[in-house]
Amino acid sequence: MWGAGLVVYVLAVAQRSSFGVAGLEAAHRFGVQSTVLSLFVVVQLATYAGMQIPMGIALDRFGPRRLLAAGAITMAVGQLGMALAPSVGVAIAVRVLVGSGDAAVFISAVRLVWAWFDRRRVPLLTQVTGLVGQLGQVVSAIPFAFALHRLGWTPAFAGLAVVGALTGVVAFAGVRPGPHDQPSLRPRTGGLGEALTSPGTWLGFFAHLLGGVSNNVFVLMWGVPFLVQGQRLSPGQAGAMLTLNVGVSVVAGPVIGELTARHPLRRTWLVLGVTALTLTSWAILLVPSTPRPFWVVVLAVALLSVGGPSALIGIDLAGSFNRPERRGTAQGVANMGGFASAVLVMLAVGMVLDHRTGGGTPGLADYRVALALVLVPLAAGVVGVLVTRPHARASAGIVVPSLADVWERRGSR
Repeated sequence: MWGAGLVVYVLAVAQRSSFGVAGLEAAHRFGVQSTVLSLFVVVQLATYAGMQIPMGIALDRFGPRRLLAAGAITMAVGQLGMALAPSVGVAIAVRVLVGSGDAAVFISAVRLVWAWFDRRRVPLLTQVTGLVGQLGQVVSAIPFAFALHRLGWTPAFAGLAVVGALTGVVAFAGVRPGPHDQPSLRPRTGGLGEALTSPGTWLGFFAHLLGGVSNNVFVLMWGVPFLVQGQRLSPGQAGAMLTLNVGVSVVAGPVIGELTARHPLRRTWLVLGVTALTLTSWAILLVPSTPRPFWVVVLAVALLSVGGPSALIGIDLAGSFNRPERRGTAQGVANMGGFASAVLVMLAVGMVLDHRTGGGTPGLADYRVALALVLVPLAAGVVGVLVTRPHARASAGIVVPSLADVWERRGSR
């Protein structure tokens, strides 16, 4: 059951990240500048983020089987439209379908974990779900990119659409309710009001923001252009950085998942620690005024990539602080954090680049100014976690012992 959901999620990530590989080709195909180019991903991710609450309600009401199948088919239709789009307006419009279908997939895949496994294993398996899904980035960075460069725009996107549709068939045939599902508790509204007023939901939102915003901006839109035009890497080297992103997730994801399971009262500490690594990465890439050596770029991208697995702690926080009948809705809200903020940053980066270059080719100095905008949501996320954390703990009756108390108890054993 879980594997069927993973198949859909892998292809969903491939379709979500496909434009990060095709961005420069899209600029040439449609003859657009940076601001218009960023609209492709902005529209897609804005739709993804905006549909999280409706999809969370639908998940609580109808379960993951229908949502996974419907999401896969919807994305496939969107990618087929992308393959055949005669103009930039049509191409941007069909990204709405990709974002809508994508919105249903991850929270449905996570629901399979909660439905089929005991609570102790959920954090680790949520991380495994996320990191297996990131193999979709490898699909977009290697076979899709190969097809794009060798076969052309239309065959590459059409092929991605066909494979995506097949995963919808797999989900519909393979997914069934799990032993921990409680269909009788699913209200028609998905517990929207209760989920939105739960401080645990918003703690999850800000935790997801801190882990996801930088990684999404880098992987889904501006990473490859920045590395090629700003850091002067070859397209092959820039593509390898996307693969490195997946590799780091494979290593860091299980570690973060196990730490989350073992220390559920310290989950936000882990989120804030990874945020420090993210800030270090941006400092390495943006503070120097000259391109960095290749090994330094590798180190910075590796640090930045830890944020992907860290974002899933927000999903776990939202799920654990909400009752089962509203869990899908709450996790949908939390899943908006890293994507809604990334939408705003990606659009703002494109606007700054166009303003500074007048539509010309941006250089490192331009990217240093534009990408520094990511610091704004990171600051907001840190404040959000620190403000909502005590309220979430109080609402659940949780008292977190100090480290001194923990150390004293261990010493007395």
